[in-house]
Amino acid sequence: MARRLLAAAILCAALPALAGTDKRASEEDRDRLRARIGDLQKSLASAEESRSEAADALKSSEKAVSEANRALFELAQGNRKLGEELEAITRQGTGLKADMAAQQAHVERLLRLQYVQGAQDRLRLVIEGRDLSTVERHLEYYAYLSRARAEVLAGLRKSSEQVALLEQETLRKQAELAANQDAQSREKQQLERERGARAAMLKRISGTIAQQRREIGRLQRDEARLTKLIEEIGKALAARPADKSARKGRPVDEVADASAASRAFASLKGRMKFPVKGELMNRYGSPREEGGAVWKGLFIRASTGQNVHAVADGRVVYADWLRGFGNLLILDHGGGYMSLYGNNEGLLRQLGDPVRAGDAVAQVGATGGVEESGLYFELRHEGKPFDPVKWVGK
Repeated sequence: MARRLLAAAILCAALPALAGTDKRASEEDRDRLRARIGDLQKSLASAEESRSEAADALKSSEKAVSEANRALFELAQGNRKLGEELEAITRQGTGLKADMAAQQAHVERLLRLQYVQGAQDRLRLVIEGRDLSTVERHLEYYAYLSRARAEVLAGLRKSSEQVALLEQETLRKQAELAANQDAQSREKQQLERERGARAAMLKRISGTIAQQRREIGRLQRDEARLTKLIEEIGKALAARPADKSARKGRPVDEVADASAASRAFASLKGRMKFPVKGELMNRYGSPREEGGAVWKGLFIRASTGQNVHAVADGRVVYADWLRGFGNLLILDHGGGYMSLYGNNEGLLRQLGDPVRAGDAVAQVGATGGVEESGLYFELRHEGKPFDPVKWVGK
């Protein structure tokens, strides 16, 4: 029994350290992934064809609009959190004030009772000729009243201090909320400026974009670029277990985790929801109007600014502008499965961020040179695209 208790104590002492180690390992893993994807983006940029694309002129303004949208999204989330915290503080303060009122009423009752009974001492009770047991009983009763009053007064003081602290915290949260709202106002102005800059650039080059859109071979180059990106991301993800091989047993765990993730995603077939509500403009595998390629995914026409939702739990492995796809976000779902969300106006998540199914990850737009607002959506397994429609529930 002693050995068991000692082992339990050692385990309990080690748990915080293990938790801290896991957290640090997760952060290091995310940093390594960011570094790999950053290197990949640089190599893709340097490997781009020397020929220019008109849509490339929109890259800076479209990325700026995306950043402004993400900043607004984060500020809105912070605003909601601050509002919830403020509501919780207000409820707590209301409860404490109600307790204080009850405590105050209790003190008043005790004082009234003590006044009615009178503050009689031992000598006076003896002189009055009362027997000793009665005297003792009365004195114990008076002592109880004094102790009860002291306890209630102490509780009242403590409650008053807590209310004062809560009031200070309320003022602090209100100041944070006001600062947050000011930041939102500034960010909205910045977003409008960036949208104006993009609109002006688009007006100048719209004719060239339309001409290049009709060019045979452009779509093949875009698709080849995306396929190369997916392959390199897959390699970066596959390299992660090798980095951790020094930790005993971890490679086996990684394989088991990947297998479980693959089964978990595969179980969603027929139950998945489209990432955005809108009009389906094509069928998977059908020829594209521009010619020279077939659809590897779906284009869902939807209004600009509409939220795009993750189709399953995963992690962001790409969040940047890519020629032909505008502001593109890619989620890794484990087991070789990925989902891709392109032509967005805003990317609401950053590289390495974990997301849950249904979380907002982007906002619908018309970036990358597309003609109308909508979402380009793909599902891939081991780098190969497959028909998302077969995975969507009726």
